[in-house]
Amino acid sequence: MKSKAPLSLMEQMVMILVFALAAALCLQAFVKSDSISSRSDARDRAVVLCQSTAEALRHTGQAEDALQLVNPSAPVFSEGSQAEIHYNADWSLCENREYTYRLAVQPAETDQPGLAKALVQVWQSGQAQPLFQLEVAWQEVTSRG
Repeated sequence: MKSKAPLSLMEQMVMILVFALAAALCLQAFVKSDSISSRSDARDRAVVLCQSTAEALRHTGQAEDALQLVNPSAPVFSEGSQAEIHYNADWSLCENREYTYRLAVQPAETDQPGLAKALVQVWQSGQAQPLFQLEVAWQEVTSRG
């Protein structure tokens, strides 16, 4: 009569294999959910920054002034007509160009006299699309002379 020990051993190995596969799938789900959560947190932060900057821009009318109003201690980088503030991975201010996130204000063309527009965007370094963007328009103040 043959022993049933090899059959029992093979059954236990199959059970361990199934358990290992299930554990790997669960681990992969947790890693993916953490990635989605981090991306959502960054997008939420980007939305708040864009909204605050848009409101400040409507108030001041100038990109650099609006960025200083949103974050008074931030160094504002200007390139042409674009002004921006840089943040590192934990959303602390960066004083150099090695950033993780970039809040940028770019004036936009308008064909309506007395109307000014700008595009407010938050970019993540290495990404082709902005995390969030918002177009803002306001009435320009003209001085009567």
